[in-house]
Amino acid sequence: MYLNFNSEIINTEPALLSVQNRGFKFGDSVFDTLKSYKNTIFFLEDHYFRLMSSMRMLRMEIPGNFTLEYYSEQIIKTLKANKIDGYGRTRVSIFRKEGGLYTPKTHEIGFIIESVELKPATNETYEIELFKDYTINSDQLSNIKTNNRILNVVAGIYADENNFENCILLNEKKNVVEMINANIFLIKDGNITTPPLSEGCINGIIRKNILSYLKKTKIYNIREAVITPFELLQADEVFISNSIIDIQSVTKYRKKTYDTKIGKELNTILKKTYNS
Repeated sequence: MYLNFNSEIINTEPALLSVQNRGFKFGDSVFDTLKSYKNTIFFLEDHYFRLMSSMRMLRMEIPGNFTLEYYSEQIIKTLKANKIDGYGRTRVSIFRKEGGLYTPKTHEIGFIIESVELKPATNETYEIELFKDYTINSDQLSNIKTNNRILNVVAGIYADENNFENCILLNEKKNVVEMINANIFLIKDGNITTPPLSEGCINGIIRKNILSYLKKTKIYNIREAVITPFELLQADEVFISNSIIDIQSVTKYRKKTYDTKIGKELNTILKKTYNS
């Protein structure tokens, strides 16, 4: 496997990061995960501008040459180095350069880009459960993808130990926020609801495009509103979304079995946008 380390393609065998790396030591890092097909990166502009916004929030110094075109070139360079001709999954990690303790000595950045082959798949059955041990803070830092993902890691372990495909994460108000690795949508009587960013969910790219598409076409009513765990049992459908899986319908939560019609319909519509 080859990595793109500050625009240089290198083999992963040698050690890359200093023990002083701030992403490693303090989680002083943001990341982005993108899907591509034959070097076409899906929703590239959305990913780029979200990443720029995240870096500004963390007061990172964005280089003048870090344009949309440069971002695209670096990702494609990494895909080609790894000879990924079909679907690819790319993770871009941006970290503040080393120096200092909690207070950094510099705001300059470095980056690592990893690309691997992706085999898209949708599960016909998908069971979820609540994760209640720890909660997400309902603030703006929770909207960005930082390297501080320990809650997601522990929730992932819980899901794995109990044979669930995924877990629902709650905030300090005990409201539904998101999944371990995705945004969540509930459907009741043809009306679709997803938690607002103010509840602490990731500002997901697929979430953004689902909201935009449905508000424009009005084929279904959609709103951003607080969701309680009780509403999960009242919903007709539940689906989740992220940039890798697109839309995945949930089939079971506790004793509740869900329909999957609208989720699958929206997933088909979303995939068509890749070819438009």
